[in-house]
Amino acid sequence: MAHALPEDGAREALDGLFLARLTKPMESTLALYQPAFCFVAQGGKHVLVGEEVLWYDPDHYLIFTVDLPVVFRVKEASEERPYFGLRLNLDPALVASVLMEAGAETRKGDASVKAIGVNPVDADLLDAVVRLVRLADNPGGQKVLAPLIKREIVYRLLAGGEGARLAHLVASSQGGTRRISRAIGRLREHYNEALKIEEMARDLGMSVSGFHHHFKSVTSMSPLQFQKQIRLQEARRLMLGEDLDAASAGHRVGYEDPAYFSRDYKKLFGEPPQRDIAKLRGSLEPVGTPARV
Repeated sequence: MAHALPEDGAREALDGLFLARLTKPMESTLALYQPAFCFVAQGGKHVLVGEEVLWYDPDHYLIFTVDLPVVFRVKEASEERPYFGLRLNLDPALVASVLMEAGAETRKGDASVKAIGVNPVDADLLDAVVRLVRLADNPGGQKVLAPLIKREIVYRLLAGGEGARLAHLVASSQGGTRRISRAIGRLREHYNEALKIEEMARDLGMSVSGFHHHFKSVTSMSPLQFQKQIRLQEARRLMLGEDLDAASAGHRVGYEDPAYFSRDYKKLFGEPPQRDIAKLRGSLEPVGTPARV
């Protein structure tokens, strides 16, 4: 990774494989990430999802298998020992193929299993990750070998006990987790509309209490918390990227009361909108930058 990234920055080394290097601690902006396998080669990192904080390092990997709004925080990075990390997006079709060929019993996705977790790295998984990273500067081998190694990584995750979590990615017309995935897609698409829990639960064929329970089991957030984070993330992008004022951005994402918007914004990002945007404009990582890993 040091050879692939001689200076601080991030790059998509292969299709869906992102590498990153940092020499000082960093916190990413809140962003919605697609399902991925994340690995730290050197250093350490926190991930914040809802009210949950997870830590991973070279001995542990992170995996999440539904779209989630998260913040990544690199805690261990220096000139002497740079942080090196990677993120491999998980392709649902590839995961489904591996689960099927391995004869894994997915039970249509278990909604009692959280969609995000940290687990120890074993030698076989590490070996596959190393071989995939080595292809970053080997264009000749990428086309042939990368798809095979990606399949192997998914298989190693399955063999390491991630079957129930990987099953979240398997398309199925039934099952609690698939319905929660549909709810996530709906919230993403209609984040600026009033949240109608009863209507959403009915459309998904679930009771209101069951919907709440399964949604929080999978995402670590209530539907309202999830929608609020999507709204505030988009408002932040609008203020920074389109130069909207706080009241206009809040209204655009569904807030009718500017004071309520500012209160929620400060609670999530730690600063009132104007002050937060001023700090972001002076930073090196604007909202909307491709996610660091």
